[in-house]
Amino acid sequence: MSGKLFPTPAAALDGLLFDGMTVMSGGFGLSGNPESLIPEIRASGVTGLTVISNNAGADGFGLWMLLESRQVGKMISSYVGENRLFEQLYLSGELELELNPQGTLAERIRAGGAGIPAFYTRTGVGTIVAEGKPVETFEGQDYVRETWLRADLAIIKAWRADPEGNLMFRKTARNFNPNMATAARTTVVEVEEFVPAGTFDPDAIHTPGIYVDRIVLSTINEKRIEKLTTRSRDIAA
Repeated sequence: MSGKLFPTPAAALDGLLFDGMTVMSGGFGLSGNPESLIPEIRASGVTGLTVISNNAGADGFGLWMLLESRQVGKMISSYVGENRLFEQLYLSGELELELNPQGTLAERIRAGGAGIPAFYTRTGVGTIVAEGKPVETFEGQDYVRETWLRADLAIIKAWRADPEGNLMFRKTARNFNPNMATAARTTVVEVEEFVPAGTFDPDAIHTPGIYVDRIVLSTINEKRIEKLTTRSRDIAA
């Protein structure tokens, strides 16, 4: 049994949660969300959270739960999407929102994990995104300075983990999860499978175990589809 493996999602978060903390939550749309850990944050009752995530789930799913319980004070995101509650809370002034271009959000998280406090990008120059930020010129082009993102806690969803915490992600569920795992003081990962040491080819590891503090087997693996469109199969003549 690994010293990093915890018996339940609640146990994996024990002692880590406090009011006003910053949480990174993996996922993109409905893919790769830490859907077993989010309900335990809700159950803990912590408030005033700053949550860094591409979006905030969907109606009744994912980070929507923490918006619905009014435990989130600020979202740092790139996409509101079709989350009506997210939209309503922002427009009513109940929720602070820092909206980022998606690539900028990803790079700010990566920079946080790499120890790079700031970087320059052309994305957002001349728009509201650049307001209040330094702009410098390099080789005749203006670039806006963006700062890193770091968190007290990262909650991550992976496909498989070994006893050392080495992770593999499955297809598009990889999204923001690997970078977030590197950019928090503590990283808690829920996985679909826990495999023996030596299972992974070292070249196939997506996130090294040095970034992972706690692991728990997922209790929820819904595999939701955000939009399902079907059509009748053509019948051969």
